Amino acid sequence: MREDSGRPAGERGERARTLGRRRVLELGAAVLVLGGAAVAVVRTRGYSVPPGRTLVALSAWQLAVVEHAARRIVAPDRPGDPTIPTADAVDVAGFLDAWLSRMAPRVQRDLGRFLAYVEHLAPVACGMTSRFTRLSPEDQDRTLAGIESSSSDLLRAGFEGLKSLVFMGYYRDPRTWGIVGYDGPLVGRPAQGWR
Repeated sequence: MREDSGRPAGERGERARTLGRRRVLELGAAVLVLGGAAVAVVRTRGYSVPPGRTLVALSAWQLAVVEHAARRIVAPDRPGDPTIPTADAVDVAGFLDAWLSRMAPRVQRDLGRFLAYVEHLAPVACGMTSRFTRLSPEDQDRTLAGIESSSSDLLRAGFEGLKSLVFMGYYRDPRTWGIVGYDGPLVGRPAQGWR
């Protein structure tokens, strides 16, 4: 017969139940982590880098999110006006990829996390079940507006940072200067102007 080390039977039962609960919690946490990892793998598949493009800092899925967000952030007020270049024509995503490659790893990580939020969670917060890059332009606008007006300071700051980067990438191109009435820098100006 086994000795019980002098503990009352009730304490032995409590210890057994506590270990059982702990084990259940450990298993539950493991299932959540593995399930989250599986969802992350599935949700980041299906992206491709356009032929001829080499990425420096962004991954394929991050590039897609930046391209889609940039299209909506600098969408022209006069759609179809051939004098207004698109975000793709100016290669805003390429600018952001090159800019990010010169930033500290912490900045790269933070922007990557924000892009993951935009792609996977922000649409859910707006009542949509699809990825940001698969939404219609109208739903992408709703999603970005939801982030911009979020009650979370962190999300609003993330949106402002992304918008600033998109604007830097877009308005660096001389073809965009006329949209805002800017005729170019005075330093190094050609005699005939920048146009």
